Amino acid sequence: MTVSFPHAETVVDLGAVRHNVSLLAARAPGAAVMCVVKGDAYGHGAVPVSRAAVEAGASWLGTCSLQEALDLRAAGLSVRLFSWLDVPELDFTPGIEADIDLGVSSLSELARVDAAAQRAGKRARVHLKIDTGLARNGCPPAAWPELVEAAVKARGVEVVAIWSHLACADELGHASIDAQAKLFAEAYDAARAAGLDPIRHLANSAATLTRPDLHFDLVRPGIAMYGLNPVPTDDDLRPVMTFRSTVVLTKPLAAGESVSYGHTWTAQEDTTLALVPAGYADGVPRTLSGRMDVWLGGRRRPVVGRICMDQLVVNVGNEDVPDIGDEVVLFGAGRSGEPTAREWADKLGTIDYEIVTSMYRPRVRRRYVGEQA
Repeated sequence: MTVSFPHAETVVDLGAVRHNVSLLAARAPGAAVMCVVKGDAYGHGAVPVSRAAVEAGASWLGTCSLQEALDLRAAGLSVRLFSWLDVPELDFTPGIEADIDLGVSSLSELARVDAAAQRAGKRARVHLKIDTGLARNGCPPAAWPELVEAAVKARGVEVVAIWSHLACADELGHASIDAQAKLFAEAYDAARAAGLDPIRHLANSAATLTRPDLHFDLVRPGIAMYGLNPVPTDDDLRPVMTFRSTVVLTKPLAAGESVSYGHTWTAQEDTTLALVPAGYADGVPRTLSGRMDVWLGGRRRPVVGRICMDQLVVNVGNEDVPDIGDEVVLFGAGRSGEPTAREWADKLGTIDYEIVTSMYRPRVRRRYVGEQA
């Protein structure tokens, strides 16, 4: 017999995805939109989110690995797909056969794509990446002319784009943004001079929202499509994910009694506790012990004592004591005052990307709302 009631769930609002993608597309009216759905759509579910993004106007989808792109193609998504980072042992042939665009950053990678294209019997659509200052993936500027020349000569390759990625676009006015844009322009001019006629894409979420001069032919919003704004601007982005659980037990606690492992919290007065069956195995960081609230009964209530693998304890006081089965929101959109993923991230010294991407857990059910008929 299957038990269908989860300890916790993430609720993914596909209506919010469509709203956010439409907003981002409107901010870049002269460019196509590639919605980045790597990492299982930042923990939101790649296939449903991708379908919602396409419904809202995205004509491209971006993944990190080729397998992520192949999974989207197998799910029936027919828009342009782009993948850009894989291990050297990967055979690109299935991706070329599935009409997936491939990122190329080096001569060795170009040679492997070219060989795979000849095996597939069709040309590979390639995006050459120039490293403009992030110093991760991408061709160093000194090696760029050689890569471009090799791409021009490669029989199995069609260069459809030049691209790069910004390091500090979320820091408005950072000097590196213009410096990277200058290197990108030089790389593009060199590609054109070599006889290529590629499109350009550089803008991530932050640049899509703040740097229209960098939109070029295609923008690549990632975190913003999930309603999390990487820049301090007042945009109507709607957070897509809510993380929720339920009350499974309430009990009185007398003044002087302590809670959870290590007895790190002791009641100063008589109170009531509510037990929530979600812990660090379900995505609630143990380091938030004594530092987080939940939304319960229409207001914030503090989590007390150490967060455990499977459960946490909330101090609810003696007024408005919740009932068994009442909803507990651990983070959400924040519109009613509930905690948000950004709040968690700020307390943990990280970014909200990490919070939502980490929410794909075996015991946490993912439920979709806002689906179109």
